[in-house]
Amino acid sequence: MILSKLKIAIVSINQPSLDSACKLLNYLEEFEVDIYAKEGLNHNLDKLITYEKIDTVLEDGWKKYDAFICILAMGIVVRKIAPLLQSKASDPAIIVMSMDLLKIIPLLSGHIGGANELSEIIASRIEGCINFVSTATDQTNTFAFDIFAKKNNLQIENLHCLAKISNSLLNKKEVEVKTYEGIFNQIPNKSNLKLVETQSSELCVNITPFSDENLTLKPKVYLGIGCNKATILEEIEEAFLQFLEKYNLKLEQIANIASFKAKENEQGLLNFALKYNFEIKFFNEEEINSLQKEFSTSQATKFFNIKGVAEPSSILVSKYKELIIKKEVFNKKITIAGAV
Repeated sequence: MILSKLKIAIVSINQPSLDSACKLLNYLEEFEVDIYAKEGLNHNLDKLITYEKIDTVLEDGWKKYDAFICILAMGIVVRKIAPLLQSKASDPAIIVMSMDLLKIIPLLSGHIGGANELSEIIASRIEGCINFVSTATDQTNTFAFDIFAKKNNLQIENLHCLAKISNSLLNKKEVEVKTYEGIFNQIPNKSNLKLVETQSSELCVNITPFSDENLTLKPKVYLGIGCNKATILEEIEEAFLQFLEKYNLKLEQIANIASFKAKENEQGLLNFALKYNFEIKFFNEEEINSLQKEFSTSQATKFFNIKGVAEPSSILVSKYKELIIKKEVFNKKITIAGAV
C-alpha cells in the first residue's frame, strides 16, 4: 500500500489525550484520519467520533483502518488488541504515542503494516519527538525481506519462514536467494546473501513468480504477445488461459502485456487487453532490436526484420528486464512469453 493512502484512526481516552490528538492531526494532512474520543470532551474539530467503550473502537475498526495511533497507556493498548491479533500479514499498524507527542512507539506490524515507517514520518515532523523502534533488523541495519517485498510490490508467501531467515541474517549466517540477477541486483544490502540457481541450504528465499516451500516473494509477471493478422479475442484468451495454467500463474500475477507496434490495430488483441484491464504497450523495431539478447527463432525476423515479438516485448515492458518464460506457440498463430 502507498503510505500516503493510509486510513488512520487516532484514539484518545481523556481530555489531555484528545487535546494531543487534535495537535497531531496537523502533522497528518496527507492522510485520511478519524479521531476517536469519549463523549462530553471539549474540542474544535469539524468531525469527532465518540465512543463509550474503547474495545468497540478497535473491534469495529480492525479491518477498516490501516493504522491506529493510540494516545493512551501502552498496557491498555496491549490488552485491548490481544484478542484481535490474527497475522503479521494482515493486522493493522498499531502505534502508541505519549500525550506530549514527544515519544512514539511502533508497537505492531512494524514492517508489512507500515508502523515503523509511519512512526518515522511523524517523528521527523515533530521537533524533539523520539521514535523508539524495537524491530531488530531496523536497529542493526540488517536487510529485511518483508520490507523489500513491500517496497517492490512483491506478494509474500510462507511468511512463517521469515523469522528464521531474519534471525539468521542477524546472526551473520549466509542466506541463499534463488532469483534472477536483475532482481538480486536491486537488493540494497547483500551482506550474507548469496545468489543461487539451485537451493543447497535450508536457509533460502525464493524471489520468483512461482510457488515454493521457502519464504517466497512473488514479483508481477509481464507478458509479450504476438499473433497472426485478424486473430480474434477468443483465440487469444484461450491461449492466455492455457499459458497461465501451464505455468501455475494466477490472473492477478499478470501486471501488463505488450506487443510489436505493427500489432497496435489488431482488434482481437485490443479487445483482449480491454477485457482483462491491461494497458497494452507496443514497441517499435528500434526498441526491440536494441536488446542485446538472444531470442527464440521467430517469423517476425523474416517479415518485420526484428528479433522477435513475444520475448523482446515482454522484457521491454517488464520491471527487472528478465525473461523467465520463453515464448510458447498456441494454435500456430499466437505466441506468449513472460518476463519480470
